Amino acid sequence: MGLADASGPRDTQALLSATQAVELRRRDYHMERPLLNQEHLEELGRWGSAPRTRQWRTWLQCSHARARALLLQHLPVLVWLPRYPVRDWLLGDLLSGMSVAIMQLPQGLAYALLAGLPPVFGLYSSFYPVFIYFLFGTSRHISVATPGPLPVLTAPGHPTGGAGPDPLRLPGHLPVRASCPRLYHSCSCAGLRLTAQVCVWPPSEQPLWATVPHLLLEVCRKLPQSKVSTVVTAAVAGVVLLVVKLLNDKLQRQLPMPIPGELLMLIGATGISYGMGLKHIFGVDVVGNISAGLVPPVAPNTQLFSKLVGSAFTIAVVGFAIAISLGKIFALRHGYRVDSNQELVALGLSNLVGGIFQCFPVSCSMSRSLVQESTGGNSQVAGAISSLFILLIIVKLGELFRDLPKAVLAAIIIVNLKGMLRQLSDVCSLWKANRADLLIWLVTFAATILLNLDLGLMVSVVFSLLLVVVRTQMPHYSILGQVPNTDIYRDVAEYSEAKEVPGVKVFRSSATVYFANADFYSDALKQRCGVDVDFLISQKKKLLKKREQLKLKQLQKEKKLQKQAASSKGASVSINVNTSLEDMRSNNVEDCKVMQVSPGDKMEDATANGQEDSKAPDGSTLKALGLPQPDFHSLILDLGALSFVDTVCLKSLKNIFHDFREIEVEVYMAACHSPVVSQLEVGHFFDASITKKHLFASVHDAVTFALQHPRPVPDSPVSVTRL
Repeated sequence: MGLADASGPRDTQALLSATQAVELRRRDYHMERPLLNQEHLEELGRWGSAPRTRQWRTWLQCSHARARALLLQHLPVLVWLPRYPVRDWLLGDLLSGMSVAIMQLPQGLAYALLAGLPPVFGLYSSFYPVFIYFLFGTSRHISVATPGPLPVLTAPGHPTGGAGPDPLRLPGHLPVRASCPRLYHSCSCAGLRLTAQVCVWPPSEQPLWATVPHLLLEVCRKLPQSKVSTVVTAAVAGVVLLVVKLLNDKLQRQLPMPIPGELLMLIGATGISYGMGLKHIFGVDVVGNISAGLVPPVAPNTQLFSKLVGSAFTIAVVGFAIAISLGKIFALRHGYRVDSNQELVALGLSNLVGGIFQCFPVSCSMSRSLVQESTGGNSQVAGAISSLFILLIIVKLGELFRDLPKAVLAAIIIVNLKGMLRQLSDVCSLWKANRADLLIWLVTFAATILLNLDLGLMVSVVFSLLLVVVRTQMPHYSILGQVPNTDIYRDVAEYSEAKEVPGVKVFRSSATVYFANADFYSDALKQRCGVDVDFLISQKKKLLKKREQLKLKQLQKEKKLQKQAASSKGASVSINVNTSLEDMRSNNVEDCKVMQVSPGDKMEDATANGQEDSKAPDGSTLKALGLPQPDFHSLILDLGALSFVDTVCLKSLKNIFHDFREIEVEVYMAACHSPVVSQLEVGHFFDASITKKHLFASVHDAVTFALQHPRPVPDSPVSVTRL
């Protein structure tokens, strides 16, 4: 039933000549089938409710195969590592792992200071969680570490696993312990995007309500107290690192791997600081002693659970959102699948084990993930190699960086915000692409700047949900017309060739109808139909009520006349008292005969009057009442956009049927999905007045039926539709 034998249209057209292909495209599409309403469709297709799958039964099954499947599902390394193509992937993973480790070393030290912790905790966070994700993660390309937003949310003074030294008093802020200026870095998430504002923080404690405008004022007030040596060190390091990153961007195709600017900066800055005595001569703060070796595991302090539960929830949401977004981007690019549930388990275990070993929260780092992919990384073997390199630094090489200036680490953080700050250019693209997303971006940015990162994210989530509700309340309503010589119906305002079918109105909404927009749907329907339905109904009721009152008055008047006639007849009989007895008897006999005949005569008269009334036109029609009639006799509701119905939607649809039938317009529905039909049945929508014969398989079926039956018909034979 279509174009000719289209089992393989692409292969067929490849073998055809150009002329034959053009001729094939010019052929018309013909179809002949019976006109189908919902009853006929269910009978033809033998519709039945889909069998329910009892998932809990499979969860409770115990077998060797089930245990093996659960093990492979929750430990993905057992699936892909035995099949690892060593010859093809090992070299790329080795190079990628070393490149990521080179980036993790300075950034781990910097983010530890950013969270107010000793630098070695940043190295711990670059080792334990990365190795755990190697075992449990499903993404082959993301690099697990501490991204910029998470130190913002880390509970001050307490890494995930227990008590760290040097507690902070500002939950949700980012102090970097550079000697004079301190760094404040606030990330604003716009639909899970990150942007940053950087400012300098004085060493004094700030109140909990300290926001970006307040901190900028503090920066201006404390700038005269800055040490020139620290500012110069940070500025030189930042400029050099920025130049290296620009070279990496320009020479990306020529270089086998990016220039390790952070590592070279660490080595060079440490050597210069040690050789020139920056700490003793110029007073530049340095990292100090980095303890070698691993720390023993520490059980979490249960007394902190109540204080950290709010921050922990925010960290989990933000971290998972970043990881799953990047993971799915890489999965689509390289053709594999990322399991969202397993990713949540992997990140949870990474943070759980990391917390026991004094690590702070981790997620996916965008910059390191891009480096891991661009340098040839093909699997999480690259992550395992980078974690082993960090382990070597923790055990043996960490002491070499004791003279590293903290200002250099601050410069590394600021330069790495370059990609986040670039997202400010999204405003222009979002203005052209989607202004609703732009509104979310702006609200989130403003809320994060004025409140804080965690509160800003909460505001953005609530605002996004409210915007979804508002957008469903303002869908696109349209009157559909038929495209000539087709069974396709499109908006007559958008398609100039689409014409309305005479006598039939087809109405469509672009969103599902539920309690939040049911009234808007009814109002838009009545407005687009061009008929003041409520006014006609009210006028019709007034005229009918007035007619009933007139009939009642007429009946009362007739009863009065009958009573007067009866009383006058009694008076005439009492006057004739001189009549003879025989005359009275004869009159009584005649009266009895008359009384015997009169009931039959009255019944015949009533039957005749009833037949005459039945033949007479109905006096309750709009035409008989002198009211204007709609220029259409049928209304078709295209419900193809409905994904579900609630009780408010059911009542609204029933009211539409009732109101339009009051003005002599029959209502039909079309293109309902099977789940919606099932919900209509469960909600007792169908009854004697609204049956499944009012629901059609397509809009064209409903239009064809409406044209064949311009007035409501209780039952009609199935006809054939030809296109």
